[in-house]
Amino acid sequence: MPTPPDQFHVMAKPSGAICNLNCEYCFYLDKESLFGRGARFRMSDEVLEAYVRQHLEAQRGPEVLFAWQGGEPTLMGLDFFEKAVALQRRYGTGRVIRNSFQTNGVLLDDDWGAFFKRESFLVGLSIDGPKALHDLYRVDKRGAPTFDRVYRGLEVLKRHGVDFNTLTVVHRESAKQPLEVYQFLKETGSGFMQFIPLVERKPSAESILRGLDHAPPPGDGTGEVEVTEWSVDPDDYGSFLTTIFDEWVRHDVGKVFVQLFDVSLGIWLGNPSGLCLFRETCGDAVALEHDGSVFSCDHFAYPAYRLGNLLEENLGDMVRGPRQRAFGAAKADKLPAYCRSCEVRFACNGECPKNRFIRTPDGEPGLNYLCKAYKRFFHHVNPAMRGMASLVQNQRSPAEISDLLPDA
Repeated sequence: MPTPPDQFHVMAKPSGAICNLNCEYCFYLDKESLFGRGARFRMSDEVLEAYVRQHLEAQRGPEVLFAWQGGEPTLMGLDFFEKAVALQRRYGTGRVIRNSFQTNGVLLDDDWGAFFKRESFLVGLSIDGPKALHDLYRVDKRGAPTFDRVYRGLEVLKRHGVDFNTLTVVHRESAKQPLEVYQFLKETGSGFMQFIPLVERKPSAESILRGLDHAPPPGDGTGEVEVTEWSVDPDDYGSFLTTIFDEWVRHDVGKVFVQLFDVSLGIWLGNPSGLCLFRETCGDAVALEHDGSVFSCDHFAYPAYRLGNLLEENLGDMVRGPRQRAFGAAKADKLPAYCRSCEVRFACNGECPKNRFIRTPDGEPGLNYLCKAYKRFFHHVNPAMRGMASLVQNQRSPAEISDLLPDA
């Protein structure tokens, strides 16, 4: 059983699943149907105050992060986040408090830009690459493209000097154009990039009757599964990652930060993974819904994984309690034998349980859909990672790796 964490991560969703866009691939829009008719998807002042107070009380460290997501959090309006910051100051005396804010960017204006700058928010902007790739699936409620509006939001952030990063969903088509995506993101001024592989399964008839457009989390994996047409192909995703890595390692180390590459270097240095995806166990990142409900993970925001409500139970107790510790331990306990003997297990650890729905070559259930992609990536980067790790261990810059690589 994993040791209860001193600090944990909360993905707070004050607007629940409500969003002003209708991205075809979004797994979280389904959650609206789980709260029943008449639900008001807006975090109340009571829930907000309870969250801020309990989150600060539960974290056993000098620095505390509040991560705001959705749905689309800008739908809450600026007043909500002004209240949140005021509550953080009231209850967080003597603590270093940081805020991150994930947005589609459509509603950003100068008022938002000034607020983010004044309060030192780190803003994550969801943008899927160049216009044609972005607009393929990221559309509004009328089915209209959103790229131009998102880019205007990006310009707001830059105009106000807001620290921002980019979150890019890698779908079936964008995976075939890795350098186009990477170069575009560099041109936007993104100095920190997150790539999220799109993997969603088609719903069963039962799930459709429950109002779900995507399948809920897998059990032990059946090997009989059909992914959505926009889900990334594992071979293409492996090629996407290795192609961008080769460009990055020769030209951009120390200039551009790609989350997966940074996390990988940490692993090669012998550190625990900075991402729950690649840790042996998980369970230290929960989701908070608008009504105060706490779920084991935002990918597992379903009734079976509801830990409780922070208006009725303490947030820290729920995260450190036996149910959540068992949820986290299952990541390691259910790892197939095929993965346990894999030479890159130290880096991968089976990735996210939500993607473990195919069978191993021996027929064992629970293999990750993206196994081929990550196995290819971690093998491919091994020489350069070993080189950069050696540089760091010798108090040298990892950027020196570009001078040590053989000619392409």
